[in-house]
Amino acid sequence: MILRTQTIQIISFLGLVTMGFQVLAQKQEKPNVLFIAVDDLKPILGCYGDRLIKTPNIDRLAKMGTVFKSNYCQQAVCGPTRASIMTGMRPDITKVWDLKTKMRDMNPDILTIPQYFASQGYSTQAIGKIYDPRCVDEDLDKPSWTVPHYRTDKKYYAASTGQPVLNYYQGKEIKSLVEKRRAEAKGKIITDQELLATIKPSVECVDVPDQAYIDGANILQAKDILTTLQKKSQPFFFAVGFAKPHLPFNAPKKYWDLYQREDMPVAAFQEKSKNAVDVAYHNSGELRAYSDIPDLLSFTDQKSYGLTLPIAKQKELIHGYYAAVSYVDAQVGILLNALDSLGLSKNTVIVLWGDHGWHLGDHNLWCKHSDFEQATRSPLIFSAPGIKSSATTSLSEFVDVFPTLCNLAGIPVPQHLEGTSLVPLMRNPASSIKEFAISQYPRSSNAVETQRMTDASAKVMGYSLRTKRYRYTIWMENFRSNQAFKATAVVGDELYDYQKDPLEKINVVKDRNYALIAKSLKDKMIRYFHSKEKP
Repeated sequence: MILRTQTIQIISFLGLVTMGFQVLAQKQEKPNVLFIAVDDLKPILGCYGDRLIKTPNIDRLAKMGTVFKSNYCQQAVCGPTRASIMTGMRPDITKVWDLKTKMRDMNPDILTIPQYFASQGYSTQAIGKIYDPRCVDEDLDKPSWTVPHYRTDKKYYAASTGQPVLNYYQGKEIKSLVEKRRAEAKGKIITDQELLATIKPSVECVDVPDQAYIDGANILQAKDILTTLQKKSQPFFFAVGFAKPHLPFNAPKKYWDLYQREDMPVAAFQEKSKNAVDVAYHNSGELRAYSDIPDLLSFTDQKSYGLTLPIAKQKELIHGYYAAVSYVDAQVGILLNALDSLGLSKNTVIVLWGDHGWHLGDHNLWCKHSDFEQATRSPLIFSAPGIKSSATTSLSEFVDVFPTLCNLAGIPVPQHLEGTSLVPLMRNPASSIKEFAISQYPRSSNAVETQRMTDASAKVMGYSLRTKRYRYTIWMENFRSNQAFKATAVVGDELYDYQKDPLEKINVVKDRNYALIAKSLKDKMIRYFHSKEKP
């Protein structure tokens, strides 16, 4: 009897040990996640068909994974779109519509991707811009990270340059001007923000090493973090955020030298659409804030919308944008090489995304802040072990990233998420998982407003429904999508046919030839609103 009991105990113990090894093996088999965020990156990349841009490293990632060519952000400005992608929830749920609202002030218990992965046994760490810092706490969303969010360590900046002045600049003239202004202050403390009010050029081309700027310094630090992570048995979620190609367009000279100024593609259509809805436009206030812009406006006839710039300045800005994209691409290459050298590539899911698109003069607009195609269409690339390389034109949105990462990591998908897993598209790029994508943008109803950028208190919200061929946008006053639809709240609406009019030259919403399409898409939008209503 005693022998039998001991035998049972031994068998039970061996069973527990075996189960323990199985659980350990399962934990070790969980893929790592490398989460790459790029600020203001529109889909002008080689893998998206752009023949001028030089992005060999992002293109290399694309050849390892799936390129989502019809991907859209939920709101084309940093804070809201990042809150949306990080939570898998749309702006009307996060209630982050601007650059000052704290996400957890509105939703203290909202669940983020890294926070959820931490609950599933992952180490979650980050460096660079993942959330917009204005929309989270001082710890850059403390609940998201099992290790405090890394700040840039000064030792990673190039010894020959030191840190950039005013966070952005390495040019000798600007450094001298900053020193002069501070000396003139005679002991009075002048903040970087005060200096940036008058010293803030929109571009910089100087011959410096990559790590003279924050992205180059951060990527060297990220390499060291990866080395540390590789030595641990725990799976990791590592987020790396790039500051460029956000304004100012500053990049080392070697990246400017990749392009010729005369080759820069100035926007073909720089007018307001025919039959336009005025509130759909803005005055490119973000770019107007740069110190080299106002003087240009004094001798350039300005339209009532957007920002009219001389062709030479347009080409310089576009040149700078391309240079900054290539600069970021080189840093992505360093990350990919680090994964390879550490033996991590075969068990790491990689996702790269740009938080929204960017206007480069189309519709006479610069920056983002709209519901037009150039602002809402955003790059998204997934690479995962065991899934073949492909590209798909099927529709996707940033709210789909959270459930997709869960599927790829083999962990349960939280039921409350508003997106859909993109794994079916990765396995069959010809398939389709959704009929349309939804973006939105808030506006003031004040027709003479000069900025029209972002404000949570704005009375008008434009909801934009993008199908494969059309975009239908409806502008609503005193309305959010979780309210009952009211026809009296409609300020205006738009319809663009991208098959016939890829540049959005004509709003055909009232064209009799499009009457059935306009009605059908409006009905879809209203059904979408109804689906969001509270019970």
